[in-house]
Amino acid sequence: MRKLIAALGAAALGAAGIFVALQPAQTAVSTGGPLTALPASAWQTDASVLGLAVAKGKTYVGGRFLNVRPPGAAPGASQTKRTYLAAFNQSTGALDTSFNHVLNGVVWSIVASPDGSRIYVGGDFTKVGTVTRNRIAAFDTATGALVANIKPSVSYRVKTLALGGTSLYFGGSFGLVNNVARNRAAAINVSTGALQAWNPNLDADVYAIDAADDNSKVYLGGTFTKIGATSRWAVGSVSSSTGAILPFSAASAVPNPTSTCKSRVKDIETVGNRVYFANAGDGGGCFDGTWAADIATGNLVWKSSCLGATEALTMVGGWLFKGSHAHSCPGAFPEGTGNHYLLLQNPADGALGPWFPNTNAAAPTQVGPLVSATGGTDLWVGGDFTTVNGAGQQGLTRFTNLGNGAAPLGPALPTLSNAVTKQVKATVQTSLDNDDITLTYRLLRGSTNTVVATATANSTFWSRPTVTLTDTNAPLGSQMYRIEVTDGKNTVRGGYSTITVK
Repeated sequence: MRKLIAALGAAALGAAGIFVALQPAQTAVSTGGPLTALPASAWQTDASVLGLAVAKGKTYVGGRFLNVRPPGAAPGASQTKRTYLAAFNQSTGALDTSFNHVLNGVVWSIVASPDGSRIYVGGDFTKVGTVTRNRIAAFDTATGALVANIKPSVSYRVKTLALGGTSLYFGGSFGLVNNVARNRAAAINVSTGALQAWNPNLDADVYAIDAADDNSKVYLGGTFTKIGATSRWAVGSVSSSTGAILPFSAASAVPNPTSTCKSRVKDIETVGNRVYFANAGDGGGCFDGTWAADIATGNLVWKSSCLGATEALTMVGGWLFKGSHAHSCPGAFPEGTGNHYLLLQNPADGALGPWFPNTNAAAPTQVGPLVSATGGTDLWVGGDFTTVNGAGQQGLTRFTNLGNGAAPLGPALPTLSNAVTKQVKATVQTSLDNDDITLTYRLLRGSTNTVVATATANSTFWSRPTVTLTDTNAPLGSQMYRIEVTDGKNTVRGGYSTITVK
């Protein structure tokens, strides 16, 4: 993540090991990726977050939780009752006290209308307050009130929702809608609430659904083996009007199930002419990665085979954010570096980008991030976690493009050599920065910290090469050198090494 380079005056620089941060007003940083790796303030939940949507300056959150609490509050402390559904201020992360509906069952999915005037909620509930709403409800974002005519009667769990044209598409584990056969997927009209003819007729659960931006196609993901009468494992493209299966060659990215591997599609994100998929496999080496297809042709564009189930995808600022528990990514990091629950991918080819915050994983899934959403310039992440970047934060977090971002790791003492008269070479391992890959290194001489050499180098948590800087006109005698590293917003200095120059 490249940040705007700011001039570093002598007064802004600290002593050995001291972190120096320039502190301008909170404005958006200029970055290679769109967000900083430092989480912004947000309230927390006391259990899983499973659904997220951002609309009209509010973030709507659903899940298994029964209470929410302020940032920094310990579990069980300073709690406010919110039963499976809550709203928070998009800019501050604070609880929206005006939105308070009591549902009688878990919320699994939330989607906002394109104009932000409504949110649609799906799950296990059958009541909103005292009003019957069998597993789907809609709310007016201006008033917070239930929308009167959106009340289909769905026979069992609604796991996923998507909007396309005048249709609300939904999938899950149900078999009936309004007592009409609709196996695991159905659609209603968003104006009238009427059940539509759309009927893919799947033989097992739907976990993910999304419509192309022009509503030309609808994509389904889950654990099904058939769409209608056609065999198709875990993923398919269907007509937006009838639900009939369409050709989709990219479906071959998902391996057919075996006795040791079943790879399921868990999330789908359509953006422009591309559609992106998240997979979660079971068994060692089973496909857990992400892949992209061309909407017009149905052809596979790329496939990333990171291991560690991928649960959530969201496009922000031209980058694809993914929530997973990746523990190995071919071409990037191997096994042995731990789980990396939040990563950034280049949507052109799936390569990892400059963004490395992290969460942990907690009960009941032990997976970590499960869902994400954006309001355009931010990223909200929900799931089963209790820490973010090592600090306590349960169930919900957010990232923005404001502030200085993460600081580089302080550089080690440089290794000095003097093989050529009046030349000193300083070699040091590159630093780490959670939202920058390219950093600038400066070689400083003496107590005056005179800059005598500058270089840039790339580093990631899986590849930290060394960088060498040379003082080509070193004074004779004993000299002290240290390394300064900057990402353009934050600057850190290491300690001194000493050499006798000849």
